[in-house]
Amino acid sequence: MEHRSIFTLLIERLQEPRKFIQVLLGPRQVGKTTLALQVAKAIKKPSHYVSADLATLQNIAWIEQQWEVARNKVEPGQGALLIIDEVQKIPHWSDTIKALWDQDTRNQTDLSVLILGSSPWLMQKGLTESLAGRFENIPITHWSFGEMHTHFGWTLDHYLYFGGYPGAASLADENDSSRWGHYINESLIETTISRDILLMTQVNKPALLRRLFQLGCNYSGQILSYSKMLGELQETGNTTTLAHYLDLLSGAGLISGLQKFSKQRVRQKGSSPKFSVFNTALMSALSGKTFKQAREDRIFWGRLVESAVGAHLLNSIRGTQIDLFYWREGDREVDFVLQQGTALTAIEVKSGKESMNRTGIDIFVNKFNPSRVLLIGDQGIPVEKFFSTPLSNFMFQV
Repeated sequence: MEHRSIFTLLIERLQEPRKFIQVLLGPRQVGKTTLALQVAKAIKKPSHYVSADLATLQNIAWIEQQWEVARNKVEPGQGALLIIDEVQKIPHWSDTIKALWDQDTRNQTDLSVLILGSSPWLMQKGLTESLAGRFENIPITHWSFGEMHTHFGWTLDHYLYFGGYPGAASLADENDSSRWGHYINESLIETTISRDILLMTQVNKPALLRRLFQLGCNYSGQILSYSKMLGELQETGNTTTLAHYLDLLSGAGLISGLQKFSKQRVRQKGSSPKFSVFNTALMSALSGKTFKQAREDRIFWGRLVESAVGAHLLNSIRGTQIDLFYWREGDREVDFVLQQGTALTAIEVKSGKESMNRTGIDIFVNKFNPSRVLLIGDQGIPVEKFFSTPLSNFMFQV
């Protein structure tokens, strides 16, 4: 769901009689805070915004204090709105919010609550354990091509290289991307890894996690077994650690390890992952290539195109019942497989990339009889049209 639609949805929900805590979950720098503040300005009730991003300074007493401030803003017939940003930084936050929310429910205190978080695995743990039945989750994703084109006038090539981070848009210069690259690396990647993963989760080998992230960006769009990963990382260890670290990086909205499609879940879990970034800006920034160099590198640009399609799919299915896989048998591969229930859509991306693997669409169709087969790129659906059209338009046929 695009951010404009989420804005409208939040306005509707927060102007209704108080029913559920609204939860915005998503990675850093995709506009959660800006969106929340715009909503607070638009609705007709007093509001109180606070951030727990300085985790070492806050505790549950701080939540109680801020909650009381918001309660004092409640107006008869209007209520009030409390917004808590980066709430997962506070230990036992969910238990405290549950107690305060239930207390307001008993006392009929009309205080609406909107909480924001950039660490989905920590947020989900607190939501399901303490706040079950009391919240509605709204996923916030990286910005789509359509949003970047509408708000910043970006072309497709500009989007493929610079990705979908609105906060970095003003720095995205095709003639000199050095300042933009520094911002992505230091203010976004490093902040996410150090503050949203290492600070909040026990990671015994932080250097390994960082190198795995770099490897995932370098190999985005490619399948790599865990044993090959260990070789590339020059690491002695077990694949369980790598799989766990990849889950952490995925939860932070950086890179995902897509599983191989199989009708048997056990085989899916044991498959070699296919790396896919959530935002192609991560690939470009780490590559060290300028926009011109990237555009002239046919192989790298082809990987950007396929990775952008993968990122579009990953972000589009957030909050849905659709799963995303790849498929491979021998040297035959299907780039992406969407599954919803028993319905399948197979997707092949033609980006001009050089590859030893031949398409496996024909074999996949014979084996699994997908509802729909899509070709994106050369001689198929233009990439720009695919990005600009709701995914539901390309989904399963009835």
